[in-house]
Amino acid sequence: MKDALTITASAVDPGLLSLPWSQPLSKWPSDVIVSLPKGLSRHLVRFADLSGSVVAVKETTAQMATREYEMLGSLARLDVPCVSRVAVIAGRMDERGHALPAALVTSHLRFSMPYRALFTRVLRPDTATRLVDALALLLVRLHNVGFYWGDVSLSNALFRRDAGAFAAYLVDAETGELHESGLTEGQRAYDLDLARTNIAGEIMDLAAGGRLERGVDAVAIADGIVSSYRALWAALTEHESFAVGEAWRITERVEKLNALGFDIGEMSIQTTADGTRVEIEPKVVDAGHHQRRLIRLTGLDVEENQARRLLNDLDEFRARSATSRANGQALDEEMSAHEWLTRVFEPVVRAIPYDLRAKLEPAEVFHQVLEHRWYMSQAQGRSVPLAEVLTSYINDVLRHRRDEATIMGPPTETMSLPVITGALSLDDGDPDVDWRDLV
Repeated sequence: MKDALTITASAVDPGLLSLPWSQPLSKWPSDVIVSLPKGLSRHLVRFADLSGSVVAVKETTAQMATREYEMLGSLARLDVPCVSRVAVIAGRMDERGHALPAALVTSHLRFSMPYRALFTRVLRPDTATRLVDALALLLVRLHNVGFYWGDVSLSNALFRRDAGAFAAYLVDAETGELHESGLTEGQRAYDLDLARTNIAGEIMDLAAGGRLERGVDAVAIADGIVSSYRALWAALTEHESFAVGEAWRITERVEKLNALGFDIGEMSIQTTADGTRVEIEPKVVDAGHHQRRLIRLTGLDVEENQARRLLNDLDEFRARSATSRANGQALDEEMSAHEWLTRVFEPVVRAIPYDLRAKLEPAEVFHQVLEHRWYMSQAQGRSVPLAEVLTSYINDVLRHRRDEATIMGPPTETMSLPVITGALSLDDGDPDVDWRDLV
């Protein structure tokens, strides 16, 4: 029977063959199941241990699994935030020779959580707003590359912390369609209306279960995705006209998009027949402006808001360094970035005790350390040294957080195997550092 099994994957992990494909997913043994919270899904989904990593396994039809596998590959090539595909398993049969559903296998996104796991007891309005804003940005990015989702909801996304905000990743692409020529106004409007309806339903469901803070208006929260989406879409695509003497507005438009985290790859610029006015319209817009700059300077690959925050600290470090130099000149940007990386960022990351490194990813830890430093300095009326800030942050804040590298869910939502955890770090060796070296 096992000969009938077929695996479609760009790189086959031998561990796939050892998973119990001859058993229905609902009956997989606990020694391969990993306890993780999951969003609502029309299909059965389980998390499993694959060669030391966590993967999500979804039972569906062979046709749908193959279609979604290919769609996730296309979205990844377009650099859209989504889960990574691993394999399609088809031809499954049980020990009696009865056919079993095909399975789609995707990688679990480290440090990500379904929206229900982002609050311990009740959902607060500010958290709900940040989640909706993150989903709106994801929807804009998807529509910008011509992807019609067809099932927009908080449940069909995963969220990662992003310097005080959230970054949303597409999880379920089953109903999606990719249109090379772009989407029509009707397709975008339908996706947006569906998002509003689904979000309202999800928030009302939380309210019915007593998990929504009193006085929170579910419909108002859902309406937030419409206003957030429209504002972003207008900033990315809006046609603009101005007098020839106001050509500086071209630069202003570019800077506005950069501030929102986007780069313009191509812009249409035309003058009117009488030569008195200029018309501009962005044609190719790519997300990740701050991410690309940070990667170029430091090699760090983080979320967009985290990149923005790290770059601000890097720029401040460069300015401070210039005042301490004899000629008052700042170092070259690349040299300053290297010095900041080795003297500021890496020591902070290495200072985190090894047993706490699964709490948050390094960039989020650094962001929170900067936040903690600001609050301490405000409270004490002085510039608190970073070493002192770190001690306070680790003992008073980080130590009391739950692990988010691979977060456990409530017992009612999970199986009973201890979770696989562990955080990425710039230093996998001795976590102890000499904090006197921190600037």
